[in-house]
Amino acid sequence: MFFLGARARLAGLLLVCASSAFAVAQAPIDVAPLTVEPGGKLFSLAPAQSTVRMFAFRAGKAARFGHNHVLSAPQFQGYFYLSPDGPSASRFALEFRLDQLEMDNPDQRAAVGDSFANPLSAESVASTREHMLGEFNLQADQFPFVRISSLEISGEAPKFAAKVAVELHGQTREMWVPVTVRGLPQAIDAAGQFLAEGALVLRQSDFGVTPYSVLGGLLAVRDEVIVEFSVKTTNLNAPP
Repeated sequence: MFFLGARARLAGLLLVCASSAFAVAQAPIDVAPLTVEPGGKLFSLAPAQSTVRMFAFRAGKAARFGHNHVLSAPQFQGYFYLSPDGPSASRFALEFRLDQLEMDNPDQRAAVGDSFANPLSAESVASTREHMLGEFNLQADQFPFVRISSLEISGEAPKFAAKVAVELHGQTREMWVPVTVRGLPQAIDAAGQFLAEGALVLRQSDFGVTPYSVLGGLLAVRDEVIVEFSVKTTNLNAPP
């Protein structure tokens, strides 16, 4: 049952990636069965063994009174499809919801260190979440999804350059992202896993988002947000 459910979810992501509707899709999509080419291999992303994090930074003349923030996505879904024609013909996608983000987990802040290390009160975290995800910033109620989908892949293991489409706030932008993939040759021939790591910088204003600010910008959140991922996979082609 798990296998069939995962295949159905991944089929949706593949169709989203291949369709021009991807740029505006914000609701569940009817999906068709996923077809895996002979010799191709499909891997599902494993959230429990992965990390997807966003880093937002304080700004403004009163920035010293503000805080940097760590947002993590404990729940997400996605796939990596390895084509029989090799990495250049392969594709991947990752999707998570803004309203499911965990904000400023004390252990994660401490792990980042330096200016992120100081713990924040529950009241401060709740207020920040309300402001960043609310109607004057990311509008998570109206635009809940962040989607990253490959358009083109070049390079050789373990180093790749991926041209990706990033959907945020109902708009899509394209950019190139470096990705390091570890363990891919072994995963191709076994029921094992591989690890993909990378990071990208999103400018909120590029997606029609006005970065949060108060008091005329005296205290604000910087336009640039870092998205960092380290994701492990599960081989869906492996025998049970």
